[in-house]
Parts: sequence; structure tokens; C-alpha cells
Amino acid sequence: MSPQEPPRRRVPGPGARVPGPAARARATARPASRPATRRPAATRRPHTIRLGSPKPRLRLVSVGLTLVMVAFVVRLLQVQAVDASAFSAEASKNRYTSVKLAAERGEITDRKGVALATSVDAYDITADPKMFTPQDSKAPDAPEQAAALLAPILGRDAKELAGRLKTKNTRYVVLAYRQTPQVWNQIKDLKKVFADKAEADKRNNGPGANVLAGVFKEDSSKRVYPGGDLAAGILGYVNADGKGGGGLESSLDKKLSGKDGEVTYAQSGGRRVPTAGSSEKPAVPGEDIELTIDRDIQWAAQSAITEQVQKSEADRGYVIVQDTRTGEVLAMANAPGFDPNDLTRARSAAMGNAALQDVYEPGSTAKVMSMAAVLEEKKATPETHVEVPNRLHRGDRLFKDDIDHPTWYLTLNGVLAKSSNIGTILATGQLGPTQPEANKVLYSYLDKFGIGRPSGLNYPGESRGILAKPEDWSTSQQYTIPFGQGLSLNAMQAASVYSTIANGGVRITPTLVRGTKGPDGRFTPAQAPEQTRVISPETAKTLAEMLESVVDDQEGTGTKAKIPGYRVGGKTGTSNRVDPATGRYKGYTASFAGFAPADNPRITVYCAIQNPTKGSYFGGQICGPIYKKVMEFALKTLQVAPTGTAPAGLPVTFETGPQPAPQPAPQPSPQPGR
Repeated sequence: MSPQEPPRRRVPGPGARVPGPAARARATARPASRPATRRPAATRRPHTIRLGSPKPRLRLVSVGLTLVMVAFVVRLLQVQAVDASAFSAEASKNRYTSVKLAAERGEITDRKGVALATSVDAYDITADPKMFTPQDSKAPDAPEQAAALLAPILGRDAKELAGRLKTKNTRYVVLAYRQTPQVWNQIKDLKKVFADKAEADKRNNGPGANVLAGVFKEDSSKRVYPGGDLAAGILGYVNADGKGGGGLESSLDKKLSGKDGEVTYAQSGGRRVPTAGSSEKPAVPGEDIELTIDRDIQWAAQSAITEQVQKSEADRGYVIVQDTRTGEVLAMANAPGFDPNDLTRARSAAMGNAALQDVYEPGSTAKVMSMAAVLEEKKATPETHVEVPNRLHRGDRLFKDDIDHPTWYLTLNGVLAKSSNIGTILATGQLGPTQPEANKVLYSYLDKFGIGRPSGLNYPGESRGILAKPEDWSTSQQYTIPFGQGLSLNAMQAASVYSTIANGGVRITPTLVRGTKGPDGRFTPAQAPEQTRVISPETAKTLAEMLESVVDDQEGTGTKAKIPGYRVGGKTGTSNRVDPATGRYKGYTASFAGFAPADNPRITVYCAIQNPTKGSYFGGQICGPIYKKVMEFALKTLQVAPTGTAPAGLPVTFETGPQPAPQPAPQPSPQPGR
């Protein structure tokens, strides 16, 4: 401050303390040079700290909490309202399990209701692979532990079972099919032991591992064949999936199997939750099938053919028994056979039905069709004279009979009785003015008898045989087909030919099924078989009398088929056999076919044996006795009484005279004829 300026007066600021008069006087009285003194700290006024407003922070916290609550509410609405069904389904998928209720497979019975194939209670052993993971089982090696426990019970490989239990992306695997109740009881006991052990472990604060919690059972059934190999060729078998794998089990599988049901229930820890509710769709049982087969006759036929096949060391053989009035098949036996109860021991070659699936050249049993054509076309009668030389030249070949002989002077009846190939060629040559026309006439009869056509049984894998059109017959076939070589058939077709003659010339389509019985117990008969007239009743009656000469006359080839007290008509057959492996002739097919009583037929029996290698190979020698044994048993079983009438006694030979034998056209092949 300069000396010229008057001193400024300090004006107190707002809120400053204003000194009173005394204080002012003291202040002016102080010396100007006195230093100012600092007020003690205790007496100084403290510095004031101003806090910010809390309202913004509270608003921020409120907004955050509100957003969190909104998110929870939105999620809650999504779970309980918008996507409720989807989440419920997902939860049910993990909580609920569905188990198949296997339908009971229908029985197959014989004509008297005796079970040939039935089912017993069994279980499929299943597992949930998820329950064998370390998280669910509380054991790091649960699959291996469980497999080691189950393998000896199920008879399975432990490594294979462990692999199944480790299957990913599924909650269902089958460990073993159709196990007995005893097997499941063993597993159930083990499950209880491990479940109790797991509970005790949990009470002691342990993990509570249970390596068998994920093993379950499903009700199933096991197919059983009470007769073992009896009628196995007809019945077939059931495969590992419980479906028909062959025979009638396969062709009638839809009717037999029924419809499976399903039960859905909640489960926890491998145990059913009884209070959680369940839903069930019941299974519909399959239908029972009643066959035309008579169990007793089937047994007799199967025993007879099995014994002879073994004795002759043959490849195989078959016997068919048919009711001539209805076409019903009473027996269809194959040897060797198989036991459908144990397929592990069955030979694949024996698991079919050879009586329907094998095709072969029938040989002389087919001559009855040639004779039917000759008689029906009225080209000859049973007494017509036929002069039969030792050799017959046709085309570029010489034909002969089964044995060398001087010239035979036979009637047409004698040609059939002695089974002459040459006589048959001569007789059928009269069917037309030329050989091609005669071939067409013969073909028409073979076709009507069912050769080259399905038998009508609709059996899986059945062969229809081979019969070429007449214009395609080779030079040799023109002369071999009349005596049964150059065409082929199966055993059922061969039997049907004789049943047609026995039935007065009317062919009835063979049948194996009499009817079905549904779950309600109601029986539904099978549809009536088709009937077709092939020859007239007069021709059929004449043929029956001629066939008696084969068995009754001492000149006949079928004398071993005689049955005391009954009139029997039949025909032997011995043909060259085509080896399936090489396609060339090797060995023989021996056969015999016939019916009884000859004057009032009720039953047809046909027998064939393929490639007999020990003893005789002639049909009359090895199949004639089988025919007799089976026919006698069938007649007694069905209580068929003898007619009591005398045989017709048609002549076999004639006295040497001027009447020439019928002479048609030519060609080759030395073939057996008995």
C-alpha cells in the first residue's frame, strides 16, 4: 500500500464472525510488529466433507434387480407356459421308459389239436447304456464289471457284453433274447445284492455304486417244438429275432406273430416308480394254426424213411401221405431232418423241406400219366397186345428196358406191370399220327396232372418242376418223357398224380392247413381247395385196376408193397439221377407210389430215396417196403376197413399171335425202368 492511499477496511465475508467494540479496541492497541500466533489444534474448527446424494445409486440397483426379476419371470413363463409341452416331453424322455409287450405267438397243431409248435414264457435281457456311464453308475468300469457278472449266466462273451453296454446315443440294447425265467431270477438276485450294497454305501457317505442298476427284462416267449425233429421240414423254425425263419413259421408268420403291445412307466435308478402312473397298450396274441397233418402218421412216415435212408446210405429221402378224397396232406416226412429246438446242430442242407424243394426225374412212376393219356384218348385198352423187343431203335439211339429179355408179349396192362420202357414208348406213339402231334397230346395230360406247375401249397421255396413245351423237346426227350426221364417234379407233385387217379380223375389242390383259431377261440376253416377234372372216372377206374397188377401179379415189380386183406394199387420207379454238383447223371432215384384200397381209395402214399449207395437201388425193393409199412399204419389209424372184393386180375401177357404191337416213331437213351 502506498503512503498516499488510506488503509482499506477489511470487510468480513458472509458467515464471518464480526468482532465487537472491545475486541476492536484491543486489536488496535496491539503493536503492529507482534507476530501472529497459531490457534491450538483443539480449538480450530474442523473441515466439513460433503457426501453425494444416494438416490442415483438406489435407482441403479433397483433397475438391475428389476431386470434380473424380469429375466426370471420370462424364463418361468417360457418353461411353464410357452414351451411347457416340449420341456415336459424332454423330462419324460429321461424319466419314463417304454417297454415292448411281446405278443404270444400262436400254436401250430396237428389235425387233432396236438401241439407241434408252441411257446413258453421267456425274457429278453436288456440294458440302458447311459446307466453304465461313470456319472450314473458311480463306477469307472461299470460295463466291464457288469459284463463279467452277466457273461456266465447268459452264456455270452464278456467282451461282447461290455461293448454293448458302452453303446452310445441309445438308451436301449438287448443283451440276450428269450432267456428262461431261471436265468432272469439269477440276474434279479444279483441286482438285489448290488442295490442293497449301494444303499449301505450311501448311508456311510460313499458313492453308492451299482453296476447292475441298468439291467432289465422284457417279457418275451421262446418257441418250443415238443416233437423235436417231427415234421420240422413242414414247420420250419423261428430265428433269433422271434420271426419265422423257414417253413410254415415263415409263410404264416403274420398270422402267428400277432401284434406287440407297449407299456410306459416312470423309473428311477433302474427301478419302477409305482406312484408315477403308467400307460399300457395290450398285445394281441397270434392265431393258432391247425394243420392237416396227423401226428401219428407223420411219426410213422418219418421213422420209416429215416431208417431206410440210413440203411441205404442214401443222400436223403421223403414220404408223403395224402387223403385222396380231400387232398389234405396227412404226413410229409424228410430224412435227414433237423431239430428246430437246437439250430446250432442243424445241417443247413437239411433245414428246408426237400419233399417240396428237390426236383428230380421221377422215372417209371410217371408212366401212369402216359397210360392215362393212351386210355383217355381211346388208343388202347388194358388188354391191347404190345410186342416188346429187347431193343428199340428210335432216332440215333437204341432204347432198352431195365433188364435184357427176349421179346415180351405183353398186354398194355402188362407193360405197366412190368414197367417196360420200350412198351411205353410204343403205346404213347399212338397218341398222334406223327410223333410231334403225339408229343402235344402227351404234354396236355402231363400239364393237367400238375407237372411244371406249383402244387398249390404256397410253401416257401417250393419248386414247380420242369416240363418243356412239346415243340422244345429234343429228339431223345420225345421218347424218354413217356417213361419219366427228361422232365422233373417234386415229391408232392408225384403224390398228387396218384391221388388224382384215386379220386376218380379229379385233381384236388393239396392242402396243409385246415384252419385257424383266433384269440377269441373261434375256428375259421381254410378255403376249400380247387378241383380240376383231368381224366374220366372210367379211365381212373381202369388205371386203378392196372396198378393192382403191379403189386398183386407175380409178374409185377411192386410185390413187396402187398398188404394182407387190402387191395393195393401202386407203381415202382427207378430213374437215373442228375448229380446237383456236376449236372451229370450219377446214381439213381428209387421211388414207389400208390393208393389203397384200390377199389375204394382213401389214402395215397409216395416214397422216394435219392442216391442209395448200399444194397439195392430199385424202387420196388427199397421203397416198396416203406410204402407197405406207412400205408398199413395209416389205414389202421384212420380205421379204413378192407373192401372185401376181389382184384380185377387183368392179364399181363398174351399168347403169341399175329397181332402186331403198336409202332410209333424213334430215338435214344438206355434208362432203368423199375
